[in-house]
Amino acid sequence: MKSHNDALLLTENPYLLLTPGPLTTTRTVKEAMMKDWCTWDDQYNQLVSSIRERLVKLAAQAAAEDYTAILMQGSGTFSVEATIGTAMPKQGGKLAIAVNGAYGERMVQIADVLGISVTPIRFDERSPINPEVIEKALQDDSQITHVAIVHCETTTGILNPLNEIAQVVKRHNVTFIVDAMSSFGGVAMDIDELGIDFLISSSNKCIQGVPGFGFVVARRDAIAKCKGHARSLSLDLYDQWDMMERSNSKWRYTSPTHVVRAFDQALKELELEGGIAAREARYSSNQQVITEGMEAAGFSALLPREWQSPIITAFRYPSANFSFESFYGSLKKEGFVLYPGKLTSEPTFRIGSIGDVNPADMERLVHVIKSIYSSFDKEQ
Repeated sequence: MKSHNDALLLTENPYLLLTPGPLTTTRTVKEAMMKDWCTWDDQYNQLVSSIRERLVKLAAQAAAEDYTAILMQGSGTFSVEATIGTAMPKQGGKLAIAVNGAYGERMVQIADVLGISVTPIRFDERSPINPEVIEKALQDDSQITHVAIVHCETTTGILNPLNEIAQVVKRHNVTFIVDAMSSFGGVAMDIDELGIDFLISSSNKCIQGVPGFGFVVARRDAIAKCKGHARSLSLDLYDQWDMMERSNSKWRYTSPTHVVRAFDQALKELELEGGIAAREARYSSNQQVITEGMEAAGFSALLPREWQSPIITAFRYPSANFSFESFYGSLKKEGFVLYPGKLTSEPTFRIGSIGDVNPADMERLVHVIKSIYSSFDKEQ
């Protein structure tokens, strides 16, 4: 006889999550969480070791031996705070943060709360980070020891020019921290070629797992220098790494075992899809269908296409009396959940193109939006 839990598992998703994460996951990823696991079990710890190795190979490719992966409980922001709070020395360090959206601002807030010397380098939210401005900041202030950026700033969906920024940071020989929360696994990159020292992402983004932990792929010689830096016990990235290195990938404190099993399955499915290049191609196709369909329906994308990521797209409100709440509610009834705007300069909403969704789903979404927006027009 099937249990109540089995019946719930077999129920179809009530809607597609078109957000930058959490996102729509496959049935098989969900099913991986249907057993209970012990955190001390050797088999489980071997699984964690395998996940760490696979993450490093995805990120560093030919130079995998020079990198390590550290898994950290909590949301992606926990891993950002752990990285900033551990990478920065307690004395003598200064952090420059390039900011063109809410998540860059969050890094500034983290540094302020931790008492870290920080120089925000701010840009308009609707513009990419300018590498020349970063260059000038490093030239003008020799006290800067670390630079941090957000690769894909999901406030707008902008994809910042990582290659060009990395070249600037390399020339000045400072530590490079990249929040790749919403891009890693969905946008091709080689962190060794880029000279990234700490790359941060999360289980519930482009790898298509579920929420519960973040991870940091770090250069081994960079994390090895961080002993005693941390401003927090539980968010001490060095100690988490040291424990995992010494104890067959055991976590210091209780790990999210079910989420880890789901992430293992998600990594397998990424490989089966054809790796990051194939996933980026699907996401890009999703984003193209959304953008072209929305423009045909009377909406305008916030960003020019050359700055747009394949992760999430911001659209302007089509009129002064447009109600996102009503629009959102109508779409949810039809099986789609969008994301409200986060931009401070003008009203927008956002549509994600990542997760277990494909261009046919986007075409259905556009068809529904055209119908709903047409009826809104008539009512208004």
